[in-house]
Amino acid sequence: MTTTKKFNAPTSHTTAWVAQTWLSFIIAISATAIGIVYLPTDVWLKGYLGMGLLFSVGSTVSLSKTVRDQEEAKRMLSRIDEAKLERLLAEYDPFKQ
Repeated sequence: MTTTKKFNAPTSHTTAWVAQTWLSFIIAISATAIGIVYLPTDVWLKGYLGMGLLFSVGSTVSLSKTVRDQEEAKRMLSRIDEAKLERLLAEYDPFKQ
């Protein structure tokens, strides 16, 4: 009897992909922050926009973590359900009454 792998392990990201995502994040935040600093307005408005930028980044990180955790929980529940089903089927003997 051969066993087939039903669930694929999550693939690891390449170093180039990780570097690109960090670089794009840093460039986006830096460009926005520089735009706020050089905005021709008073300090109060710049501070408000800066706080908005920080809260936007923080909420984005929280949202992405929450979505990831929900997807991992779904996968884990699916694995548990399948393991229970496989155990039930392995224990079932149709000729035993």
